[in-house]
This record gives sequence, structure tokens and C-alpha cells, in this order.
Amino acid sequence: MATLSFWGGVGTVTGSKYLIEKDGASVLVDCGMFQGLKELRERNWQDPPFDPRAINSVLITHAHIDHTGYLPRLVRQGFTGPVYCSRGTGDLLKILLPDAGRLQEEDADYKNRHKLTRHQPALPLYTEKDAFEALKLVNPLPNTGESVEVGPGIRAGFRIAGHILGSSLVLMEIADAGGDRWGRRVLFSGDLGHYDQPIIQDPVAPSACDYLLVESTYGDRLHDPENPKDALARIIKDAAERDSPVLIPAFAVGRTQELLYLIRELEDEKGIPIVPVYVDSPMAAATTTVYGNHAEEHDEAYASVLARKQHPLRTHSLITVSSRAESKRLNDVHGARVIISASGMMTGGRVLHHALRSVPDPDATIVFVGYQAAGTTGRRILDGEREVKVLGQRVPVRCRIARIGGFSAHADWKEVLRWLEGIPAAPRRTFLTHGEPHAANAMANHIKERFGWPVEVPVYGQRFELA
Repeated sequence: MATLSFWGGVGTVTGSKYLIEKDGASVLVDCGMFQGLKELRERNWQDPPFDPRAINSVLITHAHIDHTGYLPRLVRQGFTGPVYCSRGTGDLLKILLPDAGRLQEEDADYKNRHKLTRHQPALPLYTEKDAFEALKLVNPLPNTGESVEVGPGIRAGFRIAGHILGSSLVLMEIADAGGDRWGRRVLFSGDLGHYDQPIIQDPVAPSACDYLLVESTYGDRLHDPENPKDALARIIKDAAERDSPVLIPAFAVGRTQELLYLIRELEDEKGIPIVPVYVDSPMAAATTTVYGNHAEEHDEAYASVLARKQHPLRTHSLITVSSRAESKRLNDVHGARVIISASGMMTGGRVLHHALRSVPDPDATIVFVGYQAAGTTGRRILDGEREVKVLGQRVPVRCRIARIGGFSAHADWKEVLRWLEGIPAAPRRTFLTHGEPHAANAMANHIKERFGWPVEVPVYGQRFELA
């Protein structure tokens, strides 16, 4: 008997973990860190609900920390099997996981030095060394669908999902009891890309499957109809006219590269004045290099810019901020400027130091260009809270606030339906993942109304038999 159980990425958009078990074999799809609400973050510190030593392999849909950030902890707890992912994801993990380990250590150190913790001492969830141990297990594969055995009687292949570089649909095939026929097919969407976004290709059509797991992040809403490029131009022009700063909390992987692409395009078209653009994230800078090294996933527009001997991700006044000292010196810079810094939900990283200056500044503009999970600082600001806590300090929210919805790298509910229309036949059962409850339930209703399929909205710890 084969079973599927849900240990993250349900009831929330973080902590994705889906466990397939069959006749003693065990394969974990995604190994994400919980983020946002305290009750979710505390799960990162609890013993996992499965034995890490018994897992045959881990499959990673893409490199974002909510899908990969628990992996070093899993390895420290005894997991020693291979970690399979696409080549692009493998390159990004070399950047993201050590960075996550460093941030854990720096956060613990900061709390200890400033006595901002009830724990004596505060400890990191894992270290940079743990992250490098996890990277030794990574086995990159082509994102072209070829299957490999990932456990006894279980094989899987990866195809482009269009969310970020390396993001993958994962098609898993499970052998029947006799092992002579691959009788059950389970398709994991991972995070589905927003159609027609810059740089990378659109998601490929879904394969035929018996069981389908599909994300529902935007299951209850549509993206802002305004072109994100137009919205970005309006905000930068306004800030330039007022000689004021723009702070953009942006995911270092995917969103930062898209912002640079569009700002460079607007400058080329003379749609905005040229102002200093600071990328204050070593991880984002390294990621931008990785994006340039994977031509197999670039779309035609990106390739055409390269053909003109231009760098698609380099603005006319791009300044990459490397050291912590350089980052601090940005606080002494005046005038119109754009600062792009991680993390995208303002949950940690260098953006928080800039937020201490920008959040209480009536002249500054903070632009949100991605999903803000419940409980994060970004979500609190967007929800209109008058005061937020930043690095242990209560800070009044006086800044201008802008949100560009069309920037999302996630498909909205209409785009999910568009993707599902390409499936050759109806799955026996569909599971909605990676969505807050109202979004997942709304997506379930859209699928039932459009296709009439049986749809489940799983809860944490729920287990289903794959008959």
C-alpha cells in the first residue's frame, strides 16, 4: 500500500513537506522551513513527525526556503540519502542554504548580544556548516522529464514549472506490488509560475496522473490587472520627483532578478529617470549570476537582449552592496534611490536595517512585490498596523506603502485553471496545497466548478491512501 501524508504546505504557504510511503520505502517531496506565525515557526524546532533516517530520498521542487530551508536540520537529524532537484535548483541551493545557516547564526548572536531572547542562550536552528553537509547530498538532474529511481519501487522526473529558475513539476511513479508495472502516478506542481513573466519560460503542461497536488497561493484572488512594469515606473518617477528613497523588500531568488530586468528595460525605453539602484543582498547578487548561466530556461525576450550584447539584469546605475559595512553606509546616502534587499517578507536579513530608517520616514516608499505571509512584518505593514517591531524595536509606520500585485511569481486562480486545462485526463484525486485556508478552499471551488473533479484540502498530518 502507498500513502501520501502532509507535513507542511497545508493551511499555510510555508514549510512544504509531502511524504510518500510504500512497502517500507519513504520519499519526501520538499523540505521547507515554516515562516510567519509563531505557532508555525515553532514547528521548525519540534522533532519531525517521521524518522529522517528512514527516508530514502528527498525531492526538491525549487530552491525557495519555504521548500528547502529545513533540509540542513533534517541532515543533522540523521538523513543521509540523496537529494534530487533540477540543475538550476542545485546551483541556487549552493547559495541559499549556507546563507540561511549564516542568518540563523547571526540572528541568534544578535538576540544574545542585545538580550532579546528568553532562551539562554539563543541557538540557531542550524549552522552554515550544517548547510554545507546537506549540499553534499544534492544530485542535480535535467529539467526535461527523464525519470530516475528515487526509492525502491518509486521513480521521479522533473519538468519546468516557470516559478523561478530551476522550479519544477515533479512526476512520481509508484510500482505495483509485483514491481513489474508503474501503476500510480503522482504529480506535484510545486509553485506554479505566473504566465508571461520575464526571464524564464512558462510552466509546461501537466502530465497525466492519478493524483495531483497543486498550489493554491492565489486561489482566492487575481493578480492586479495593472502591468507591474507600469506600476514600477510610476513609483520610481514619483520618488525621483520628490528626491526620496524607495525600499523594495524582495526575494533574492527570482524577484530581485525580475525587478532588475524591468528597471533596465524602463531605463532603455526612457520610461524612468536613471537613479542609483542598490542591490543589498550578497545572495541576490550571486543568484543573478546563476540566472545568467542557465540558458536552457531563458525565454525568447531574455535571449534577444543578450543577442544585442547587453546584460539583461544590469541597470544603468547598478551598485551591488557586498559587505555589511557597505550596507550600513547606505543609511548615509541621500536623494532618490532604489534599494532592493532581502528578505521579501521582511522576516530577516539586511532589509530590516533599512526598514528601521524607511518605515518611520514619511518621504520614503516601501514597495511590496510579493506574497506576504500572515504574521510577517511585511504583512503587518500591508494590513495597516500603525507600529511594527523591527530588530526588537517598536517602529511607527509613517512611510508611503505601495503594493504591485502583478509581480507575483505564482499563478493566480485563473492561471492555475489555464494550466490544468492542459492535463490529458482528469486525475482521480486532486489535493490543494501551499495556500492559506480561504485561498485553498476558494481554489477547490474553482476546480470543482470548472472541471467537476474530486478535490481535497488537506490539513497538517493528514494521510491518504494512494489506491
